[in-house]
Amino acid sequence: MIIRRERYLQKLIDRMHNGMIKIVTGMRRSGKSYLLFRLFKKYLLSHGSDKNHIISIAFDRRENKKYRNPDTLLVYIHSLIVDNKNYYILFDEVQMLDDFEEVLNSLLYIPNVDVYVTGSNSRFLSKDIITEFRGRGDEVHIYPLGFKEYMSVYKGDKYQGWADYVMYGGLPLAATMKTDMQKIEYLTRLFDETYMRDIIDRYNIEKIQEMNDLINVLASATGSLTNPSNISATFKSRLKSDISLNTVRQYIEYLKDAFIISEANRYDVKGRKYIGTPLKYYFEDIGLRNARLGFRQMEENHLMENIIYNELRMRGYRVDVGTVVKRSKSTAGRHEKKQLEIDFIANAGSKRYYIQSALALPDAEKIWQEKASLLGVKDSFKKIIVVKDIINVKRDEYGITTMSIYDFLLNENSLEF
Repeated sequence: MIIRRERYLQKLIDRMHNGMIKIVTGMRRSGKSYLLFRLFKKYLLSHGSDKNHIISIAFDRRENKKYRNPDTLLVYIHSLIVDNKNYYILFDEVQMLDDFEEVLNSLLYIPNVDVYVTGSNSRFLSKDIITEFRGRGDEVHIYPLGFKEYMSVYKGDKYQGWADYVMYGGLPLAATMKTDMQKIEYLTRLFDETYMRDIIDRYNIEKIQEMNDLINVLASATGSLTNPSNISATFKSRLKSDISLNTVRQYIEYLKDAFIISEANRYDVKGRKYIGTPLKYYFEDIGLRNARLGFRQMEENHLMENIIYNELRMRGYRVDVGTVVKRSKSTAGRHEKKQLEIDFIANAGSKRYYIQSALALPDAEKIWQEKASLLGVKDSFKKIIVVKDIINVKRDEYGITTMSIYDFLLNENSLEF
């Protein structure tokens, strides 16, 4: 079954021959190898590249073990470059290559060579891997399947697809499994045996139970404002743990570096400044989040918010949580101010969107509640409410657009409706 990852394939195409090492990053099992060795290689062949000019090596394969030696590999690569035409070097599991940073930097000096790499352990997954190449690395970050990609291989309608996506997420292999039990077992095992093991081994973590507890706390708090101090307090009061605040902060950074979670900071819209804590944490794959909690705590409003956040990130936006202060007079005549939240502020260059996530708008009170924070923003950028309800896209007299989650996720240009 072919899953077309057009967004990421185009990013590789746009970076061809830019003189940099193209580094495909992302969480484990998100489709990095598939993108490079299947989709990108197919593109090269279909656009005139000779197969002898595409040098692909998967370092985790037994037959390629000898090429993990950097000197042996470089001799081999040079032996294959026999003319001045363009050559494409595709390396998978490159962290298994000894001194891989030096090898990749050496390859940059060959003028007709274009280099693409991916890797799967937590060292390579780390968000700061680009610094290894001293400004000569160009990152393409791949996410698990977005809902549109998911529906391209789903056998059912979009409503059934949404129910499964909210439950099991978008890891490609899980999306192609036939039974719920297969998906549950796969996601549960993957988190415990792969993601956790990578982090524990890389950082020599001894407080394994505390790390597991932290992940569960973050999973339970998806879509809620929190911070390391609050989490540390939770450990002390509920879990009777003496884990320090610094350790909590450190463990959160480990999870961010492995692309398991990401954070959205709070931004004061009127004051035009970041507020700091508290903030929100979201899981890069909602299925893994659910697996951590045994597929309990399935509050669809929080899961939908997480999915919207991920979709905005996939589309290339920087995403913050917005705050707006609303001032009013009380019945006693006193001036009062109330801080309202905007779920997301999505920024990309000169573009900005204010977005609210609402599972449903059952009555006028709920509608006004969702619009109140948006009405507190006085600039001209677009304001949107995304609901699960099946509705036609509409725009009210205040310029606020309301659309269904299906229209938002299934159309790349939905923010322009």
